[in-house]
Amino acid sequence: MLRITDDLDALIDVLPPQLAENLRGRPDNFELLEVVLDLGRMAEARYPEREVNLSDREASEEDIDFVVSRIGEFTTDNRAGIERTLHRISAIRNRRGRIVGLTCRVGRAVFGTVRIIEDLVREGKSVLLLGRPGVGKTTLLREAARFLADDMNKRVVVVDTSNEIAGDGDIPHPGIGSARRMQVPTPSLQHQVMIEAVENHMPEVIIIDEIGTELEALAARTIAERGVQLIATAHGNALENLIVNPTLSDLVGGVQSVTLSDEEARRRGTQKAILERRAPPTFDMLVEIQSFSRVALHRDVAETVDAILRGYSIVPEMRELSADGDVRTVEASQRPRGRRAGGRGREPGTTLPFASGEYPAQPVRERRVYPFGVSRNRLEQALRETHFPGSIVDNLGDADAVITLRSYYRRKPQTLRDAEERGVPVYVIKSNTVFQLEQCLLSMRSERAGDPVVAALREAEEAIGQVINSEQEIDLTPQNAYIRRLQHMLAQRYNLGSRSMGREPQRRVRILPGEPG
Repeated sequence: MLRITDDLDALIDVLPPQLAENLRGRPDNFELLEVVLDLGRMAEARYPEREVNLSDREASEEDIDFVVSRIGEFTTDNRAGIERTLHRISAIRNRRGRIVGLTCRVGRAVFGTVRIIEDLVREGKSVLLLGRPGVGKTTLLREAARFLADDMNKRVVVVDTSNEIAGDGDIPHPGIGSARRMQVPTPSLQHQVMIEAVENHMPEVIIIDEIGTELEALAARTIAERGVQLIATAHGNALENLIVNPTLSDLVGGVQSVTLSDEEARRRGTQKAILERRAPPTFDMLVEIQSFSRVALHRDVAETVDAILRGYSIVPEMRELSADGDVRTVEASQRPRGRRAGGRGREPGTTLPFASGEYPAQPVRERRVYPFGVSRNRLEQALRETHFPGSIVDNLGDADAVITLRSYYRRKPQTLRDAEERGVPVYVIKSNTVFQLEQCLLSMRSERAGDPVVAALREAEEAIGQVINSEQEIDLTPQNAYIRRLQHMLAQRYNLGSRSMGREPQRRVRILPGEPG
């Protein structure tokens, strides 16, 4: 069973008496998110999708001073708290440093949420949590700390930069159990406290909220290399966000550009310039938190990153937590389709079609493939190996794609002529081998008719290959600002320079040899 505690009375007690009285009598405070006091404006209580005025007069300096005098000291990030609670008070200051606004955020400890990843943290593997703000990352961290310290009897240290995990004051909130808490003087020193925790206190587990800088990512790798289990959160909604984030990509192994020999490129069926994982990931597993009760799990980060960089479709394991505390795995076919809030996860049958892994995944419609002159058994094997979202049909009338051999296509038998007359695309391979069929299926999967973004990025990738080989600059087709930015990112990933040239609407990207400047 999930159990929620919020110590709401402690937060209401620091508010001016009239506001406290008006708020205390409301029946919907179990949904209260925060109370906002801005100088010269009505005080507001904010609930999901609505705001309520708590007074018929504007907030004064005396109201703000009343609250400030009853809470802890503000740190350099303008945050304070209330002793032994999880509530957070954030300040807005004017140019002279005077506080002119307060956001009093309700902190709730939710006991039982760790059930959804309990088996993962039991294994002693390092786990990275991702998700949009407010989705429950910190709550899950707090529960993981309590579970590992109390139920697993491990030495756990919480590096609490913003006091959101264990609350304000010198005594940690009971939500972390018997885990020890190290506070951070200023956010810029988080990486130092992370290393200090390992060197001075011999933990078996370190809990970290919001790894966001290169120094923190490096400290996390150092900790992992010393055999300490890491449970942490990072900026980003999904694994793909980290892969393309130059600051944090090291958490999942980093990405490097590799130039293959002509023979190896032919064997792989790729361009000579490709992206590969640079090192073992800092974290063994990654969890994309979609809500308090739903997560997407990547059990092997190294394997998943490699697959994404090679253009394969990846469907994570989906889990749901019921109100009774039961965890169930959701089958891929049960996952919701359509637009995903916050861009988290990936739907069944989606793919990242290019080696860079930077392009947004989109649904790929299942294809009905008719093999003409091609081994059905080998095609079935290629479908399995590539996880291609499609099936084999026995009649041309049921097909939306045909695969045939070059020798057949040159003779143009009636079947192929019928296919072309009906507008069914015909894919031609050189030889009747599983490898050739796999390459054909990958090419089919990456095609998205009418998508200008994909076409523009494919053009950029082809140009990058030419620049690497010839060391001559190449101009791309004019594009809008959004597509140009994606093309610049792609060039940077291959360690090439780029710059925008010309004026709208003819402004375009020029790919340059050499390091990006």
